[in-house]
Amino acid sequence: MATDELTLNNETPAHDRPEKKKGSTDWLGEVRSIAVLILVVLGFHSFVAKPFYIPSESMMPGLLVGDRLVVTKYPYGYSFISPTFHLLPPIAGRLFGRLPARGDVVIVTPPGSRTDYIKRVIGLPGDTIEMRAGQLFLNDQAVPRKSMGDRLIPVDANTRCDPDHYPGALVRGADGKPACRIAIYRETLPGGATYDTADIEYSYGDVFGPVTVPDGHVFLMGDNRDNSADSRFPLDQGGLGGPVPWENIGGRAEFITFSLDGTANWNPLTWWGALRPGRAGTSLHPDREPAAS
Repeated sequence: MATDELTLNNETPAHDRPEKKKGSTDWLGEVRSIAVLILVVLGFHSFVAKPFYIPSESMMPGLLVGDRLVVTKYPYGYSFISPTFHLLPPIAGRLFGRLPARGDVVIVTPPGSRTDYIKRVIGLPGDTIEMRAGQLFLNDQAVPRKSMGDRLIPVDANTRCDPDHYPGALVRGADGKPACRIAIYRETLPGGATYDTADIEYSYGDVFGPVTVPDGHVFLMGDNRDNSADSRFPLDQGGLGGPVPWENIGGRAEFITFSLDGTANWNPLTWWGALRPGRAGTSLHPDREPAAS
């Protein structure tokens, strides 16, 4: 009777089943788990958000070398540049696409490159951009620019105040520590986006244009106007080569997660001391002035 029941239920008697070896590892299962985890991380980085490191001073005073921030991928939709690794060939158009707003800080990959830059959106399709003696003009109107005085930016291993780029700017602060004294001007774009820019001295980019932004393109500039390779400069000079196709926008910068002064190394004991205080959580969205009534 017991034998018939086992046959009908298509089961193997317990004493005939092979025993698993104790302590054995399912390597195939481990590899699958790791592969799934990698795909989830890459998918999140490609379509939701990813971390970004600031490698240059082109967005001073708002962003410093060593800042870590979050970039969201979905605000402008998706393009061939959205995946974490830029391996796809250029493809026209965006999925669920919309243009950035003037004043947004965005990640951009120059045409023909796989390197990400971070810049601010200044001009949209149809806008005419011009620089006259360091003054930004948009559609033949001077963009309001207010002097905010000098700002002392602490000098450290990441912020060096190189005299070739900041002549005469290296000073001592009230605490006796070295600082970079930068003249700050607050710009306000049409629509109310307002943000701080750095103006060091006359530079090649202080005279530019006029250039009209073509359809499906945006004009980008760094906030550090005399030390930024952006839409004012050709590709062979490390710039963006003029207005950039909107497909080359990779996402929007949201906020700073933490910032390091450049003194940290492989030793975890050095990490805490390298943190710059007060920068974590800083929003990278421009302030918005209320529209005139």
